[in-house]
Amino acid sequence: MKVDLKKELATYRAKRGRFDVVTVPPLRYLAIDGEGDPNTAEAYRDALQTIYPVAYALKFLSKRVLERDYTVMPLEALWWADNLESFTSARDKSRWHWTALNLVPDWIDDEHLDSARDTVARKGEAPALDRLRVETLDEGLCIQTLHVGSYDDEAPVLEAMHSTVIPESGLRMTGRHHEIYLSDARRTASEKLRTILRQPVERA
Repeated sequence: MKVDLKKELATYRAKRGRFDVVTVPPLRYLAIDGEGDPNTAEAYRDALQTIYPVAYALKFLSKRVLERDYTVMPLEALWWADNLESFTSARDKSRWHWTALNLVPDWIDDEHLDSARDTVARKGEAPALDRLRVETLDEGLCIQTLHVGSYDDEAPVLEAMHSTVIPESGLRMTGRHHEIYLSDARRTASEKLRTILRQPVERA
């Protein structure tokens, strides 16, 4: 039976128009760092063209060797900038730094990861394989909501989260802004894109 971790992990669910405080457990990801506008940066394109082949190689290895099939998780990314207004009132994607992510199931070990990496390397179709690493992200306490619509329309939601919701909840921001792309942007109209917007926080 195929496992869908989006349905098993409560933190991969959010509601539009509601900001929920959640506790995210430590999770392991395929990760590649970069910077610049994701719409134009070659590094971002290379990151996606590397993460997905490795993610699918892991899935097929798990099904074949471990007899555990699962749905490859959606793309995720951490975003940060020297000035947070680059995401909101002074939105400027060229100033963004990012880490592209894809969740690795907890039954996948380092040996499986090495095998999947070798499989992809032999095919020669992963331009950022040398930048790929596995990272455990321990975000802990977070506030998150579901944004429906274009990525460029996120700014007002983030402004409300940063300036109103978080301080009025007795919280302050700690880690990096995290987005989970529940929709495939290649096949979904921009006004229907579903994205979880997450911000790690701590008690003020």
